[in-house]
Amino acid sequence: MTPPAASPAAPPVTAVVTAAATRVDAHHHLWDLSRRPQTWLDPPEMAPIHRDFALSDYASATAGTGIGRSVLVQVLPDAEETREFLALAAGSRTVAGVVGWADLTWPDLADELAALAASPGGALLRGIRHLVQGESDPRWLARNDVRRGLRQVAAAGLVYDLLVLPHQLPAAIETVRAVPELTFVLDHLAKPPIASGELDPWAGLIGELAAEPNVTAKLSGLITEAGDDWDAAALRPYVDVALDAFGPRRLMFGSDWPVCLLAGSLPLWSETVSALLTDAGLTAADHEAVFRTTATRVYRLEG
Repeated sequence: MTPPAASPAAPPVTAVVTAAATRVDAHHHLWDLSRRPQTWLDPPEMAPIHRDFALSDYASATAGTGIGRSVLVQVLPDAEETREFLALAAGSRTVAGVVGWADLTWPDLADELAALAASPGGALLRGIRHLVQGESDPRWLARNDVRRGLRQVAAAGLVYDLLVLPHQLPAAIETVRAVPELTFVLDHLAKPPIASGELDPWAGLIGELAAEPNVTAKLSGLITEAGDDWDAAALRPYVDVALDAFGPRRLMFGSDWPVCLLAGSLPLWSETVSALLTDAGLTAADHEAVFRTTATRVYRLEG
């Protein structure tokens, strides 16, 4: 992995962003294997992150990056994990919001969302996510029961994080159009095929999705899609597609820590995003949007 070289004329972006306000990491995880096994970590290639990751580890990982607030995102389809995350966030100075899990197909989903909001730390529930990427049906999001659940998420005042793969984007686009009252946040830019260097049809689908005003997206999870020998040049075409489609005021930085450790460090990813934004000619205000204000607005982060 080759860290990006900033342009000689590049402004001190970190100083510009953090002088006004703390950076926001809109996407990270935590897990305790003794409390909740993570079978997805069992394959040998996941060995580097097959251990516990606590808030103290996250504090160490973000030291010196300017990150002071974060959004903690669900890992497992487990409502008890969401309750634990909410309680953890309530005692944290860093976690400003939680994206949890609830079964969108539950007939009593509205009651479950109300119960989560009433649980310890429930005031920090900001969104719901389902591991759509793991669904075998590429049109899972188009199911009537799923869309009914998405409307209940909107009615609860929450956002919905879209975790999809490129082949699931057509159904995602249809669903975003069918539920205009709900704010959607695309995770990891739908995991584009960076390792192969292919842009289409992913790029065209991203453009269609971004044309809908109720969608924002995260610059997150890209280095783990790029292969072991990634560099900034390999990522640039995909980040440029996102910038052209969404613009900086509908994009937010996410570390995807600790998953990002499979391909690099959190500081390296943060520096890479800063350099790519600078190379794209973005202003200091644009940097601040990506690293702070978009996430603050979409997830209604306080402080």
